[in-house]
Amino acid sequence: MPASSEPPDVAKLLHLIFLSTSWGMQIWVTFVSGLVMGSRLTRHTYGFIQSELFPYYLHICSACAFFNLLIFAMYHPSELLSKEETTQITVFFVCVAVAALNAQWFGQMTSDILADKHQIERTYGLGQEIGFFTSKSYRKLRESDPAYRKMCRQLILYHALSSLCNLCCIACNGWSLYYLAAHLSAL
Repeated sequence: MPASSEPPDVAKLLHLIFLSTSWGMQIWVTFVSGLVMGSRLTRHTYGFIQSELFPYYLHICSACAFFNLLIFAMYHPSELLSKEETTQITVFFVCVAVAALNAQWFGQMTSDILADKHQIERTYGLGQEIGFFTSKSYRKLRESDPAYRKMCRQLILYHALSSLCNLCCIACNGWSLYYLAAHLSAL
């Protein structure tokens, strides 16, 4: 497709829908719902809800990133890209790669380890506390059970990697929104 032709309105609309859907979900899940649920629900209820919702969230974000890259690439041929457009397509590509990695690996591993960890905690009567902070009972369990201690370390690692991927996607989508806003001729 020639670069001089403007994308049709439907392509622009789809691009906005995918970008805003992804951005809105990321902001809500990362900065609002997680904090509210984590401070109001029991640890196991919170973990269960997240393990059920996160695969959908991560796959929707991954799909939105892919479609944003696809739509942008269709209307910006590589041989005619400006430096700014090259940066934008790179940002979309990074977002796709990181979102897919999170959806297929880090997010899934975090949920799987959390489910195993909850099973062990239930056998000790733990998991019904409300809030983010751990009690002495969890520390004692980590000290006495090597398998549980290993799961705790793995969970910290995979959760941190998943969170970094999520923050990277938020940054990519924030950059994309800035790029889009800078190229609006009118509201």
